[in-house]
Amino acid sequence: MTAMRILGGTDASGLGISIGLENGLQGAATTQAPYLDASGLTVVPGFIDIQINGAFGSDFTEDPETIWDVGARLPETGVTAFCPTIITSPDGSIQAAQAAMGQRPPGYVGAEPVGLHIEGPFLSPDKRGTHPLNLLRHPGDIAFTPDHVSIVTCAPELPGAIEFIAELSTLGVVVSVGHSAATGDETRAALDAGATLGTHLFNAMPPLTAREPGVAGVLLADPRAFFGVIVDGHHLDPATLRLAWNAAPDRFCIITDAIAAAGQPEGRYRIGSVEVEMSDDVVRNADGTLAGAAVTMDRALAVLMKATDAPLSEAIASVTFNPSEALGSWDRGRLRRGARGDITLLDGPKVAATVIGGRVAFLKDEDRWRVPPRASS
Repeated sequence: MTAMRILGGTDASGLGISIGLENGLQGAATTQAPYLDASGLTVVPGFIDIQINGAFGSDFTEDPETIWDVGARLPETGVTAFCPTIITSPDGSIQAAQAAMGQRPPGYVGAEPVGLHIEGPFLSPDKRGTHPLNLLRHPGDIAFTPDHVSIVTCAPELPGAIEFIAELSTLGVVVSVGHSAATGDETRAALDAGATLGTHLFNAMPPLTAREPGVAGVLLADPRAFFGVIVDGHHLDPATLRLAWNAAPDRFCIITDAIAAAGQPEGRYRIGSVEVEMSDDVVRNADGTLAGAAVTMDRALAVLMKATDAPLSEAIASVTFNPSEALGSWDRGRLRRGARGDITLLDGPKVAATVIGGRVAFLKDEDRWRVPPRASS
């Protein structure tokens, strides 16, 4: 049995809050349990990143065993749960990642990899971004099982895609429309078949026009769809970012789309088999195409708030409640009794502490951890 408390902080609205954590869940905790002194800090649900390719020098596609190494460091950025993302890659890469997901290290403490995000190979050749053209496939071209998979990105205009989307949806896999040249009608057909998410809105999809909404327009307008947005100050113009936020803040999910360069110095890195370079916090491949991002989730939240003037009380849903709902998870991304004990404590825009499953995974100031003296018998 484990128990702890978080005392003395305020929630995102500025109201005082105290939380008990026991056996990994939010609820009552004994008054003798150790506690985090949250005085002067803001207490929010743990951050959830549903699209991250790697970080801290590691790439999940190239070396899926590093999922656990990166996960152990993500609490530094406030992240308590994530979907390791595998991009278009040679045969066997998805299976290797699935195997790595089943090899949880003993005593692991870190952000929880809740399921893979398979971003490729079922993508449009015309909107592939940095994904290798020769490795793209149509649904049905390769054997695919949904073990340890939470999300699959698919271009719905591909042959067999609508049937593939329907099949995955019945298996409980979230299907995301992305890297697609689909029309509005083709996108709506994907949602009708069970797709419920969009991959990095406005990037790797056609522009929205007066009489053809395309993927982006349908995702913004249709209440059935959540959508991920890369909020790094580079992938979207601030006006475009405000447009997406104002259109549907209740369906807006910040994603980092981070690659190995996140949390690292400038230089050359890899995303899958592709060599890329990070300069001035922007990642590009050899032909200049944006290739993932180097942003962390705490920084992305700050970028959103600055660009939209959204207060923390509203913006926080984009990294907590909304991605949890997009995954169909009721026990993450909220502060309430019975939910998972995944909590992030903020000191302004900076992460002061992260608690995962009722255990402290990151603590910037060790003096905030308090152990009450035992009552005399």
